[in-house]
Amino acid sequence: MISNLNSSSEAFLANMGRVQRRMEDASRQTSSGKRVNVASDAPGEVDTILQLRTEAARNKQIQENLAVAGSDADAADDALTSATKLMDRARVLSAQGANFTVDAAGRQSLAGEVQSLQEQMVAISRTTVQGRYIFGGDQDSSAPYEIDLTASNGVARLTNTSATRRVEDSAGGTFAAAKSGMEIFDTRTTDDTTGADNVFAALNNLRLGLLSNNTAQITAASGSIQLASDHLNTMQAFYGTVQNRITNAASHSASNDVQLTTELSQKEDADITEAALVITQGNVQLQAAFQMQAKMPRTTLFDFMG
Repeated sequence: MISNLNSSSEAFLANMGRVQRRMEDASRQTSSGKRVNVASDAPGEVDTILQLRTEAARNKQIQENLAVAGSDADAADDALTSATKLMDRARVLSAQGANFTVDAAGRQSLAGEVQSLQEQMVAISRTTVQGRYIFGGDQDSSAPYEIDLTASNGVARLTNTSATRRVEDSAGGTFAAAKSGMEIFDTRTTDDTTGADNVFAALNNLRLGLLSNNTAQITAASGSIQLASDHLNTMQAFYGTVQNRITNAASHSASNDVQLTTELSQKEDADITEAALVITQGNVQLQAAFQMQAKMPRTTLFDFMG
């Protein structure tokens, strides 16, 4: 039996196959930019690469969540700055209303301005960011309050949910990043009666005292106005702390992102320069091998015939 290929030809084809496979692999790396395109490219590193990708995706989601929480906290801080200014004005009006030189007509006029403050405070409680009511607690798709001067605290409570959501940072911790409108503007006791520092109730009691020309009620309302104002300052301080935590968490997450990106790049990114060199060297090797093979003597059937 005569073999189709001699040992020299078989070795030639085997070597050519190895060179072409290296070139094909290098070509895939240069076109994709990745050293590892399929699991078979680096079986021993697949688990590590998948873990790094999972951590990178989680870190990206954390950064997006922090950005949303940051926007909410900034808006809340601005809103509460406005709210404290309204309470500052309410303190001035309560002092004017308690002055014995002001008559009933004067107090009626002051009551009208207090009502305007109430309406503005309700508008603040309905602050939105990208369509979400940031003081709506976990039910942020609905406005928490609307004005209702017939109610004991001057508003109608439309929702009654706490703010239980927490924000995660890349270090694995979580923190509360929001307060509900009830915690900020409408504090309640355990039996659901208005608290002493209830912002809405303080304003409404001042308005009613002015309307009724009742200096004792006006004086009592002045004390509630002060308590409510102090409470708003405490709530604003909470959001200041949240802003700081978000800034720190975002910085940590950004550093983590750089580290993960670097590690992932080291594991799966191609060395384009090296891959291009493999292709160039492969072409040279193929060309030289074909030229050498062409000069090799050929054996035919007649060489085996006597």
